[in-house]
Amino acid sequence: MATFEGTAGFGSATFQTIADFRAATFQTTADFQAVTFQGNARFGSATFRGYALFGRATFRGTAEFEVATFQIHAEFGSATFKGTARFASATFRGYALFGDAIFEGIAGFGSATFQSIAELGSATFQGTAEFGSATFEGDARFGSATFDEADNVGPLACAGRVVLSGAKFGGPVTLSFTARRLECRRTRWSSTADLRLRHATVDFAHAVFEYPLTIAAEPEPFVLADGRQLFEDPFASTSDSGVRMASLRGVDAAHLVLADLDLSRCLFAGTVHLDQLRLEGVCTFDAAPVACIWRRWRPVRFTERRVLAEEHHWRAGRPGAVRGWNTAVLGAGRTGPLQLAPVYRALRKAFEDGKHEPGAADFYYGEMEMRRLADDIPRSERGLLTVYWALSGYGLRASRALAWLGAAMLLTIVLLMAVGLAQDTPKQTATGSVPAGGGKVTFEIDRDDPQSPTGDRFTGKRFEKALNVTLNSVVFRSSGQDLTTAGTYIEMTSRFTEPVLLGLAVFAVRNRVKR
Repeated sequence: MATFEGTAGFGSATFQTIADFRAATFQTTADFQAVTFQGNARFGSATFRGYALFGRATFRGTAEFEVATFQIHAEFGSATFKGTARFASATFRGYALFGDAIFEGIAGFGSATFQSIAELGSATFQGTAEFGSATFEGDARFGSATFDEADNVGPLACAGRVVLSGAKFGGPVTLSFTARRLECRRTRWSSTADLRLRHATVDFAHAVFEYPLTIAAEPEPFVLADGRQLFEDPFASTSDSGVRMASLRGVDAAHLVLADLDLSRCLFAGTVHLDQLRLEGVCTFDAAPVACIWRRWRPVRFTERRVLAEEHHWRAGRPGAVRGWNTAVLGAGRTGPLQLAPVYRALRKAFEDGKHEPGAADFYYGEMEMRRLADDIPRSERGLLTVYWALSGYGLRASRALAWLGAAMLLTIVLLMAVGLAQDTPKQTATGSVPAGGGKVTFEIDRDDPQSPTGDRFTGKRFEKALNVTLNSVVFRSSGQDLTTAGTYIEMTSRFTEPVLLGLAVFAVRNRVKR
């Protein structure tokens, strides 16, 4: 248990045999930069109160740092570990630098504690990377790191960010993280991968993978090999363990599976093969604000439906936006109806392929909305879509179609009572002549033309007749009532419009309940 009061300078030295510094205390700087350890390097339970400098060091044997304590700064940048690197239960209270380090054997960081930033960017893990039960109180940075054969990374807990942007995984791997945020921008997977997450917000923009990859939320704390649960004290104040997707932009989703994720803030524009995305479990999207306002002379009402985050951003940025639409976050970019229509179309197809057609209805509604509101469509097409939207919400709002049907029936009844029904039922008359010497008598039967109503037109009897005509018109039948010329045209119009509205209502109900 040696104690080094001053600087321990071993820079560029070579230890031919075992270098035994177990339980040693380094009061100030421990300089082992560019040192070569031919045998085992034993620093178990050592305490580094100053800087621990192992940059560019080469460990040809086992590097033993179990239960070691690094008080200020631990630097292993560009170090090479040819054997096993053991940092189990080590404590890094300051900055821990392993950037560009090469681990040719096992990299054992199980139960290690990093109280500040852990920098492992561009590190190479040629063997197993053991981070089970490791705790990161700051960021865990693995940017541009290479994992050649790591089959299981974690479970670990990170109170900050786990950065895997630019990292490469060479074989099948399972990543188990409890973290505030997981960044996987441009991360490359060369084989299958399974990401099991808790509490995390995931940025998956431009990630590359050619094999099935699953991102799933873990409902319960991770269980370690010894049966204990993963230490999650940094998240004790957070009751929600859900996982939120921040971005899938630039991803080829043909092999992607999302399970039990919150997609309410996810950016989808620019995702390739989005129609082949598989959604398992309960994947939630954001919803349109349920609001009704008066804009100029007409009411504008938004009914609840699944809405993409980009539509929230676009609507919130429009002049006179309704309160409740979410504004864009920094870096979300600008998208509009032209970009969002194909995204809605692809998600609709993904839901339909998954036999969840009622769920696909909201994305069809979103697709039609984006088409209607796009700037480059012909005016005639926009007018047709506007009528379709107003009458039945693109065949998805039964209440809207039924309301129009009720209004049309009421208008038909009023018009029939006012001008459509004849004043009295025309009477039939028979005229003929009897030959003087007897013989065959010929009669001509005729009836008077219906007379336009006069006097009190809105009586109970006339209402009953008008209602009879209207109800028959709804099912495309003729009532047989005596009508004036105006009434005949009113009935013809109602026999066309009212069955159409009834059909739209039935169609909307079917779209919501069919399987």
